[in-house]
Amino acid sequence: MSAVARTAARTALRAVARSAAKPSVASRSYSLLARAATAAPKVSQAQWPRGIKTLDFAGTKEVVYERADWPLPKLQEYFKNDTLALIGYGSQGHGQGLNARDNGMNVIVGVREGGESWRLAQEDGWVPGETLFPIEEAIKRGSIIMNLLSDAAQSATWPALAPLITKGKTLYFSHGFSVVFKDDTKVIPPTDVDVILVAPKGSGRTVRTLFKEGRGINSSIAVWQDVTGKAKEKAVALGVAVGSGYLYETTFEKEVYSDLYGERGVLMGGIQGMFKAQYEVLRANGHSPSEAFNETVEEATQSLFPLIGQYGMDYMYAACSTTARRGALDWAPIFEKANRPVFEALYKSVRDGTETRKSLEFNNRDTYRQDLEKELKEIDSQEIWRAGKVVRSLRPDYKQS
Repeated sequence: MSAVARTAARTALRAVARSAAKPSVASRSYSLLARAATAAPKVSQAQWPRGIKTLDFAGTKEVVYERADWPLPKLQEYFKNDTLALIGYGSQGHGQGLNARDNGMNVIVGVREGGESWRLAQEDGWVPGETLFPIEEAIKRGSIIMNLLSDAAQSATWPALAPLITKGKTLYFSHGFSVVFKDDTKVIPPTDVDVILVAPKGSGRTVRTLFKEGRGINSSIAVWQDVTGKAKEKAVALGVAVGSGYLYETTFEKEVYSDLYGERGVLMGGIQGMFKAQYEVLRANGHSPSEAFNETVEEATQSLFPLIGQYGMDYMYAACSTTARRGALDWAPIFEKANRPVFEALYKSVRDGTETRKSLEFNNRDTYRQDLEKELKEIDSQEIWRAGKVVRSLRPDYKQS
């Protein structure tokens, strides 16, 4: 999609959001569950359920927290004296901010005045001087400071922001990057504030979409610093407020290690490498672009991967032909053996900070946007993805983007 087309698409999406920018109290949330909670009779705090569960995950017991633990009236009561100051309006800022606003939280947004994020926030109904402020002003007004700037921006702005995060406030992150790799980022939180994390397991767009569908993304929570004795409870409540369906506990370190590792591995980097390698071998052996793409990407994303997501790998295997099943069972250990050293090297590179330093160096370049656009254009121009555009257009449910 061209830059012009992407801009037009964003504008159209935000036009829809503007129509619901200031919902009434009675319909303040897009979440079906939240709507039901709003309509339900009010109950006293003593009657609110505590549905914390300990579940067995393949032999390991873990505590999980569910949205049902926090009915909307309870959530609104809990944060009635708080102002959530959301700093940054990128993907996560957009999704978490709109969800929290729809759930009846008192939310303000802090971004650079007059910049692109300022303009986009206004399109989503944030009002300058009322709910939209320059970053420093938003931090001063907020009691819960949600730092959702990019990792590089968090590092660059920290010297100016840190003195504003005063005693009594709460510092909130959605990624452990800046705090865990403080030797590189120089982000060292004040010692007199709670420091917590809520990390949705998906993009901000997914956070918003699932919330509007009445579902909810799963998120991890963690506590870096507990001054008040209520840091974890606050993290759970905020996780529900921004649209989580259920939450599980981790640490800042484990969150950032698993996140950086996963996105470089099977979630993004690994899958691109695997797709391209298989496609090119098929092409080198005389298969057409359409056949190579269908056998590599289309069948995976449209048929098999959804089965894994819904029912599990064993179900997907059982749903395939006997020939496919036999081959997959035979070759899976071979791929595992070949890839294990790569994944071990990747995890080491994440944990020792190599990946952090690479990211900070690249993202702080003056030519960052041009360099990124060049790399993304190279992927877009690969034959596999050019063929994919045509294949996708043939789907019966295809919609021009």
